[in-house]
Amino acid sequence: MAKAASAAGVATGQCLCGKVAFEIDTPARWAWHDHSAASRRAHGAAYATYVGSWRKRFRVTRGKAAIARFEDQATRTVRGFCANCGTPLFYERARSPHMVNIPRALFSGRTGRQPLYHIAIEQLQEWAYTGEPLVPLKGFPGVVWQRSKKKKRIEHEGMF
Repeated sequence: MAKAASAAGVATGQCLCGKVAFEIDTPARWAWHDHSAASRRAHGAAYATYVGSWRKRFRVTRGKAAIARFEDQATRTVRGFCANCGTPLFYERARSPHMVNIPRALFSGRTGRQPLYHIAIEQLQEWAYTGEPLVPLKGFPGVVWQRSKKKKRIEHEGMF
C-alpha cells in the first residue's frame, strides 16, 4: 500500500509478545490522556494515553490473525487486543468511523504528536500521580517516592 503523500514518516509499534505489529503514517492526527473508567479498566492503569490516526493511515504489518476484539454494544465501541499476550492494541468508536486510537506506549518512537488533551478529567482518580515532587528511596536504586505531608504542630500561647 502506498503511503499518503502528506505523511512525513512512519511510526511503528507492537504488542508485548511481538506477535502483532502495526504502523501509522506520521504525524498522527492527535494524542490525549483518557481518564475514563472504561480506558482505566481496559489498560489496568490510572489512565491510558492514546494516539489517534486516520484509519487509512493505520496498517497491521504482522499478526492480524492474533487480534481479538471486544465489542461493547452499549457504548458502540470496539477494543482490539493481542490474543496471545493481552496487550490492548486499539480503540474504535462508531461515532468516529474514520479514526483508530492506539495506546501511545506501544510505539517504539515518535508519532508526531504530543498528548496535550485530557478526556474525562473529572474521572481522575485521587490515587493517580499528578506530578508531586518525588525523592529517591534510600537503599532502593531506581525507586522514588512521595513523602507524606508533614502535619503542622499547633502552637499554643499558654501551657494549656
